[in-house]
Amino acid sequence: MSDYEYADLIDSQDRVRLLIDPTSTYARAAAAAMGRSADDVIIAALYGDAKTGKDGSTTTSFPSSNQIAASSGGLTIAKLIEAKQKLDEESVDPSIPRFIACAPKQISDLLNNTTVTSADFNTVRALATGAISEFVGFRFIVTNRLPVDGSSDRRVFAWAQDGMKLAMGKEPTSKIDERPDKSYSTQVYYCQTLGATRMEEAKVIEIKCSE
Repeated sequence: MSDYEYADLIDSQDRVRLLIDPTSTYARAAAAAMGRSADDVIIAALYGDAKTGKDGSTTTSFPSSNQIAASSGGLTIAKLIEAKQKLDEESVDPSIPRFIACAPKQISDLLNNTTVTSADFNTVRALATGAISEFVGFRFIVTNRLPVDGSSDRRVFAWAQDGMKLAMGKEPTSKIDERPDKSYSTQVYYCQTLGATRMEEAKVIEIKCSE
């Protein structure tokens, strides 16, 4: 697990008074920073080395067999079906919720690769507008924090819910204190401790997408 901290100094006394409001811009900014840290930890664990074995001394790399090549193309329905097939072939229980994290460009890819007259287009269009959140058995999570590989292909990930684990060693904790060493400015401070890892290699699929 790793520790994450957020600290912001506030000078204006008028702004300090706003800190009692949990919906203030300061509280929202700090909470969002902690959330982004958790997102980054999960994303890194999706494709990073996993510590395995009884004592965690073995390192397991992400298997190449769980990767779907970009093939100079973006995210397509065919790639989504292939990801579903890979999970099904590994006997992943279909009742376990499945997720896919992708960037906005991949939603555009799906829209551009279907026709107005197709049933697929109507479903993807609803996905893009937020009317639905599930397609080909995957619940979509749109994020701008996914990395690219050495070929500048976006790394999109699909996984079964119990294939990933996020462990919270310390829940996000906040403190608002006066700092005598900073001209008595008020500091908004948040901290948390967390870590993530793959639990089963067969339950995480990488879909590479050209952008």
